[in-house]
Order: sequence, then structure tokens, then C-alpha cells
Amino acid sequence: MNENELKWHKRFMSLAKHVATWSKDPSTRVGAIITDNNIIVSSGYNGFPQKMSDDPELYNNREEKYSRVVHGEINAILFANRPVKDCTLYTWPFAPCDRCCVICIQAGIKHFVFPEPTEDLLSRWGTALEKSKSFMREAGCTYTELIASEIE
Repeated sequence: MNENELKWHKRFMSLAKHVATWSKDPSTRVGAIITDNNIIVSSGYNGFPQKMSDDPELYNNREEKYSRVVHGEINAILFANRPVKDCTLYTWPFAPCDRCCVICIQAGIKHFVFPEPTEDLLSRWGTALEKSKSFMREAGCTYTELIASEIE
């Protein structure tokens, strides 16, 4: 990867990291940015659907949270005002989970950029993240893993 490409990857990853702070989920805050030729197409973060309660008690009830939450990648696809075919998806703090990955592939995302997962994230999400990378390769997509500590 050349220096200019790395510079853009770090910029959009930094933005995904910032967008993740908008999530109200106390355990995992995810941010997503979709770009096309270094132009932002959409953004999203994980949270409950619009017009549904954002009561903190619902986020603290794991079963209820998992039933209601929309992942950041899916929100970014839903909020895009155009097709995302051939776009790049940046996600923080890790790659899309396996379920989101297949939806992103189906939507036409061609390149994924995400930070290398920490040991803590691997202990919780490792299997799903490995599936995602496998799915990306199988679908002919590419991905770039960045060093998280180098993202501002």
C-alpha cells in the first residue's frame, strides 16, 4: 500500500472511530464509514432503530439489546442515498461480524478496512471475525487491517 492510500485509510478509520462514540451501547461501540474514491457515501453506528426507546436499561439487558440493535455497518448501508456497489467500508473497532459481512458483500462492498483486533476483542469475536475474512476472500473482496494504535 502506498503512502497516499494509507493516509486516506487512516483518515476514514479515524472518522469511523469518532462515529463509534455516538453509540449508546455501553459494551461495544461500532462506527462505520462507506466511501467511494475517497468521497464519503454514508456513515452509521450501532444502536436501536429510530422511534424505538434508547433506554439504558434496554442496552444493559443483553437479550433485549441483541434483539433490537442494528449494527453500524448495516445502518451505514441503510442511510446511504445511493447504491454502495464497489465502495469501501471502514469499521471501528473491528471487522464486520460474519452476519454483517455477508450483507455488506450482498450490497456490493468490495473493500473492507478495519483495525487488527485486540486480544480482548478476539476472545469475544474471534470466530466471527475469522469467518468474515474468509467470506470476504470467497466473494473476491479485499481487506486491509490497520494497526489500531496508529489511528487517531
